[in-house]
Amino acid sequence: MKVLNRIGELIPGLLLALAIAACAKFIEGLLPIHLIGASVIALFIGMGLNQIRKPSDGVAKGLKFTSKKILKFAIILLGASLSIKVVLNVGRLSLVVMMFTLLTCFGGGYFVGRALGLNWKLSNLISAGTGICGGSAIAAIAPVIDAEDKDIAYAMSATFLFDMVMIVLFPIMGQAMGLSDMAYGLWAGTAVNDTSSVVAAGYAFSEGAGDFATMVKLTRTLAIIPTVLVFSLIEVREKRKAGIVSQGEKVKITSIFPWFILCFLGMAAINSLGVFPQELSSGLKELSKFLMVAALAAIGLNTDFREMRKSGINPMIHGFIISALVVVVAIAVEYFMGIV
Repeated sequence: MKVLNRIGELIPGLLLALAIAACAKFIEGLLPIHLIGASVIALFIGMGLNQIRKPSDGVAKGLKFTSKKILKFAIILLGASLSIKVVLNVGRLSLVVMMFTLLTCFGGGYFVGRALGLNWKLSNLISAGTGICGGSAIAAIAPVIDAEDKDIAYAMSATFLFDMVMIVLFPIMGQAMGLSDMAYGLWAGTAVNDTSSVVAAGYAFSEGAGDFATMVKLTRTLAIIPTVLVFSLIEVREKRKAGIVSQGEKVKITSIFPWFILCFLGMAAINSLGVFPQELSSGLKELSKFLMVAALAAIGLNTDFREMRKSGINPMIHGFIISALVVVVAIAVEYFMGIV
């Protein structure tokens, strides 16, 4: 009976998030040009509804469940879209570029965040969104470091705004520099943040560039795994500093290991072995994307603009600086490698 009562408490909030996700997908489909993904649309719808009326106690538990548990489940399903074979083929060219862009994001992001006075969680969420894969990376790291919903929303907004600029400017800059399809695809796949933005910027240049940029982006997604593991350890260190975990107390790896990431990797391995039919793999990927949209809708519903305003404009400045640095570093590494 208790289990049924627990499920009953979760349903209203879950259904509300799913309804917003469906609306966001519908709006995304109406757009003549794919400039903005459903996840960002759902986040903004949720934030807008929060300003009109804050979520009632009847939906609060379901929204929390959706923003935490459903989000992790969506990340697991995302693994079904990855193939180790594709990763290895594309990785030979993209690995070096990605190493430099990730170092730029987290190394440069650390100093930029400190200079701007941002808390380490918000700063690193922005860096992860910029360096790995936009909303997916932010979504994967947020539960590991117990990030607040307002920080997640701010990080999403910071990466999204710069993505919109890059969608317009990247094809223009690529043509001006005379980049080949492969060189441009590698550049867009490593420097543009969100998957939908990579697709938009890639195919705006050419079909070949779009195909290669998309493969690079999927390879880049695997950086989520080591990044989440590192941040799990950082979170324990921060809890020790705060006295939540005593200095002498041993922390079991099982208590901090993000098991949903292990499941994510398992799904990618299974898919690489050809166990999943193409139709099932595609279906799981679409389900993952939809559940992630629902989770971001829940995060938006729990986000208050007034709380975000307290952070000021500094998070946006952080996102702009790091994104600009990644764009420059990515193309510079390609030049040094002789790809351009």
